Amino acid sequence: MLTTTPPTLDTTDGIALLYRRAGFGASPSELSAAVAAGYGATVDRLIAGIGAPDPAADAIPVPALMPPPADYRRLKGDPAAVKALNRTLQGERLALVTWWLARMVATTQPLGEKLTFLLHGQFPTAVSKVRFPFYMHGQNQLFRTLGGGDFATLTQTVSTDPAMLIWLDAGTDKAADPNENFARELMERFTMGIGTYTEADVRAAAYCFTGWRVGPGGTFTVDARTHSTAPQTILGTTGLTTGQQVIDLVTRSEASARFVPARLWSHLAYPVTTDDPVVRDLSAGYAQDRNVASLVRAILEHPQFTTPTTAGGLVKQPTEYVVGALRALGFSGADLLGGRPRLGTTMADMGQVLFDPPSVGGWAQNQYWLSTSAALARLRFAGELCRAADLSPVADVAPGSRVDAAAEVLSIPTWSTATAASLARASGDPVTLMTLALNSPEYVTN
Repeated sequence: MLTTTPPTLDTTDGIALLYRRAGFGASPSELSAAVAAGYGATVDRLIAGIGAPDPAADAIPVPALMPPPADYRRLKGDPAAVKALNRTLQGERLALVTWWLARMVATTQPLGEKLTFLLHGQFPTAVSKVRFPFYMHGQNQLFRTLGGGDFATLTQTVSTDPAMLIWLDAGTDKAADPNENFARELMERFTMGIGTYTEADVRAAAYCFTGWRVGPGGTFTVDARTHSTAPQTILGTTGLTTGQQVIDLVTRSEASARFVPARLWSHLAYPVTTDDPVVRDLSAGYAQDRNVASLVRAILEHPQFTTPTTAGGLVKQPTEYVVGALRALGFSGADLLGGRPRLGTTMADMGQVLFDPPSVGGWAQNQYWLSTSAALARLRFAGELCRAADLSPVADVAPGSRVDAAAEVLSIPTWSTATAASLARASGDPVTLMTLALNSPEYVTN
């Protein structure tokens, strides 16, 4: 990882780090205003933006998305109708990805959109199985509106969301033969982590989730005919018969009080396990109310957050990379909707297509994003972006000052000696200079 100078609270470096992790990077004007306000005031403003009105992002129009037709299952007997439906859904998928990227570029409440993105990874659900972008958009809005509140409430709501019910095969979960998919992912992936439950706990919880279904219009229903009412014992608690009881139990467990802070710290600062000292610091406060916004504040205000370990602790995920570059170079959400720049297959080439994670494990971190194919995709994207961008903040200064100007545009505290030398050799060509800057270790690390 990148070696950096320790950022200090109320300095440009520390606040630039804050904007990268609690958003998608700051523009020079945003960074200047935040430095003037101070670190604490900037944290206050970012936290206040979670769930707050976001007129700039809300101005990005939601694409037309078709609810599942009432006769959807009968279409299987009509190949022409199935083909037409698939074409429509594929177009909707592409439009929905562009819509969300445009929201992230346009937002004036970056922590709200960043948290929505992180929750998409916490509760990964894929349109490739759900099929209907209409349901994926509903889940995305759920993360945006409830993501900063009570984690137990969020988990209850996500669990009864039609996208999640389809993704984890709720329709096959019957008392006579419980499907363990959802019960297992709830404990392992969503709330507590590996090693905090037994196979007997998973089996018992699966009985409580039997009968959960997607009803008419995407409503949540429990089919009494296939729901088991036999009392179950889970994590030592007896008498449980409903899925809601299970969710309440696991989200309020001691294991969850460590797991959720570890997950959020790992995505906002640097990867840790649940026994890390910083997690012990965070879990005590989180256990009091299970409030996500309060936990995020505790992370951003923790002394370990503004350290070299944090500053070099993450590699940008492709979404963070693309959105951050677009914002830094002055593109708008409207530009994306108008096809400028043309993202095309960029996200797929980089390995992260929004609304379509590769598995129930979501996307991995750090080294996962440093493959040769991802590097080539970043290089192609950066070149196209810089050819389309207004590079006057770099081009209009003397060649000898352009390397520093590039750092200011990208909110990079300092270049390493090797990077600065490479960029200096390209200082006569602003497009090449900025393309290289966007592919430097200092920018690719988050």
